[in-house]
Amino acid sequence: MSLVELIGQADERGLAASGLACLDRCVPLLGGDDEVLRPLWAGLAEDAGAAEWGERLEQVRGKLGGEFGAAGGGGGESDTGGSGDFSGSGTGSGEDEAVLLARRMLAAAPVERSAAGVRVWADACSVAALRIHGLLDPLKDAGDSVDARREGRTEGMSPLVAAELRRQITVLELLAGHGPAGLRPALEVSTEGRRVLRAVVSRRSRRRG
Repeated sequence: MSLVELIGQADERGLAASGLACLDRCVPLLGGDDEVLRPLWAGLAEDAGAAEWGERLEQVRGKLGGEFGAAGGGGGESDTGGSGDFSGSGTGSGEDEAVLLARRMLAAAPVERSAAGVRVWADACSVAALRIHGLLDPLKDAGDSVDARREGRTEGMSPLVAAELRRQITVLELLAGHGPAGLRPALEVSTEGRRVLRAVVSRRSRRRG
């Protein structure tokens, strides 16, 4: 099953976990530590209500800093134009654009965790995370668009993009197959991806130095 199909069939918890996992893997671009999103993961595991999700989200935004209001603030359909893609056309290049995309992922997270809002956010996070990995991969993708990759056309993918696509699919399959019990292994998958991206960012920083 393609990533697009998995997102289309996911329930609210699966969608929230999918978007959160994409954001978690990109935390190194936001200057956050490895534990910064744990309150949101814990809220999904505890089945915390929508209000508590919103409170925890605002705490995370406070820790990571930045002007989130300009990039979307409250998430949901109104902040993405209903397209499921807030990545837009970044004006920077390379790591600068990757950072911008990561910040938009956090900015667009819905304070009210409704099924419709979380679905739009999860879809947009999927696109943005794949683009981020493509921007940071020293080996460029062979040519197909992110949309094509998400639909299952995977020939010639660069290594970072291929690994990110596998992780996104795995997280959704874990939640679909195991419900709340899939959250822990989904977090482990995301933690592995975060370590990979942190190493990539660190190498790029050393080369610039």
